[in-house]
Amino acid sequence: MSAGQRLPGTPEPMHRWPGAGGVMIAGDSWGDANGPLVLLQHGGGQTRHAWKGAGEALGAAGYHAVAFDARGHGDSDWSETGIYGQDIMVEDLLHVIDALGGRRPVLVGASMGGGTSLVAIGEDQVDATALVLVDIAPRIERAGVDKIINFMSLKPEGFDSLEEVAEAIASYQPHRTPPRDLQGLGKNLRLAPNGKYRWHWDPRFMQAKRDMEQRMLRLEECARALKLPVQLVRGGLSDVLSEEGARSFLALCPHAEYMNITDAGHMVAGDRNDVFANAVTDFLYRAVPLQGEPVQPPHETHPHHVGPPGDINDIP
Repeated sequence: MSAGQRLPGTPEPMHRWPGAGGVMIAGDSWGDANGPLVLLQHGGGQTRHAWKGAGEALGAAGYHAVAFDARGHGDSDWSETGIYGQDIMVEDLLHVIDALGGRRPVLVGASMGGGTSLVAIGEDQVDATALVLVDIAPRIERAGVDKIINFMSLKPEGFDSLEEVAEAIASYQPHRTPPRDLQGLGKNLRLAPNGKYRWHWDPRFMQAKRDMEQRMLRLEECARALKLPVQLVRGGLSDVLSEEGARSFLALCPHAEYMNITDAGHMVAGDRNDVFANAVTDFLYRAVPLQGEPVQPPHETHPHHVGPPGDINDIP
């Protein structure tokens, strides 16, 4: 089952791996396969393409960067049962790690992918070398999440044209410059049998009930358990992770490094990929050097800001 046909010219995935229950997971990779493994997990409603620029930069820096589509997203299979919670996402992550040789990875996760990463490490399911959380923490803003859900719920029957898609994105992300070439939107869309353009994700992903209070409590416990090097990157324009939400995470994980990229919104890598990629590479050079053992995290790191120096939508 899928949203429809892939549009002509959209990039094929470089890899496919079996996830939990036989769901096939699609992914791309960059860099030396012998370099330290960095797994990039996107947010809800995004695809692996959200990480292309960051993946290329990490690959050029000597790391083996791998991004994959979460189940029900992009070119990965949809769940037959319609289950898309954090636990099944962690299971898929474990399968991908096994498929890549079982090496200890760096986990980089944006929003939903960050929650998956935090649970995987905080509950001792993945022995990672470092963690990078991108605009996500246990305490997030309900209004920002609702805005994302409302956007993702637009036009369930599909859009009539790429221009209509571009208009919807522009109204949702007014701080971004509209694309000159609308064909680039194709990787996020599928062509339905009725000739309309539909988003790439399984609509059942939107129907899941989300207990925000229970989610917060679980992620707070995971944050308290973190012992490895951690970096939190926030978009200064984000309406999902506030400065207060970031500070609450730093209180739970005081050794974490913190960067606030002032000109970026919730989709940090997409808004300011240059600054984001440099920040993550600098952190990894210190925390997970290309040669030698990972550096142990300091007892405390002082937060700092950067400024002025992802895909289109995202559910935490």
